[in-house]
Amino acid sequence: MRALTRETLLSAGDFVLPLFLHDLEVDEAIESMPGCMRWSLDGLVKEAGEALALGIPAVVLFPAIEESLKTKKAEECFNGMGLVPRAIRALKEAYPELVVMTDVALDPYNIDGHDGIVEDGEILNDATVEVLCKQAVCQAEAGAEIVAPSDMMDGRVAALRGALDAAGYENVSICSYTAKYASAYYGPFRGALGSAPKAGDKKTYQMDPANRREALRELMLDEEEGADMVMVKPAGAYLDIISDVREHTTLPVAAYQVSGEYLMIKSASADGWVNEKAVMMESLISIKRAGADIILTYFAKNAAKVLRE
Repeated sequence: MRALTRETLLSAGDFVLPLFLHDLEVDEAIESMPGCMRWSLDGLVKEAGEALALGIPAVVLFPAIEESLKTKKAEECFNGMGLVPRAIRALKEAYPELVVMTDVALDPYNIDGHDGIVEDGEILNDATVEVLCKQAVCQAEAGAEIVAPSDMMDGRVAALRGALDAAGYENVSICSYTAKYASAYYGPFRGALGSAPKAGDKKTYQMDPANRREALRELMLDEEEGADMVMVKPAGAYLDIISDVREHTTLPVAAYQVSGEYLMIKSASADGWVNEKAVMMESLISIKRAGADIILTYFAKNAAKVLRE
């Protein structure tokens, strides 16, 4: 009876698995995110293959870049022989059917640790967008099907669409981080990549957690600029935002269950306070129930296994 009357259905096909990678030949456990790894290229390909075999159709890549390659203007982000382009090519060669999504932002490559170029303590919006366009085209050339700008610069979706189209990548989709909040839930992720700001914070370009209507203004702008999908980040503490976005768009809505959300469940279950499997599944079904079509989650593989039971 419960199955017959269930209103919200979750499947492995809803998930995107975030994967961390580094330019080393060994896989390395991430202390701040139990169960997650910084993958070598070989490890990355193996992990993506296991996810695909479980019915997870897509992965999204986040690189830990060597400090020696970081610069003020993040030029490494559009190096065609850089870590991310090599990873994309390896994944597409091994699994042509796997959807590869990439992060478009400068913080992994920027010595300042910000999503944009910094000068005299300010983020240079337009100069940043120019570099983001080069980054997205580089990723598309390597074989990415979806580029996901997480930088929150103004006007970047239109600029990315124009740059991709001009380079002949009209079929590469843009999944915009439409409502990305200046959240305290990101801490473990920044530890995984070593991408925390060296000075200041990201409040001048990420959204105020107190704001709800602003998300709809960002949604309107992203739709007008040509986004193919829109995203809310974080997910669990922003279910109302997911619901609002779902109500006001016909585009696919993604939501990112971020590192802090993941770590709270892992930590509480490790101490025996909650049942990890049950809370994991309840958290994911709530994100789907709020209106998300696509869920980026570090639990993707574990949840896919549960759904097969």
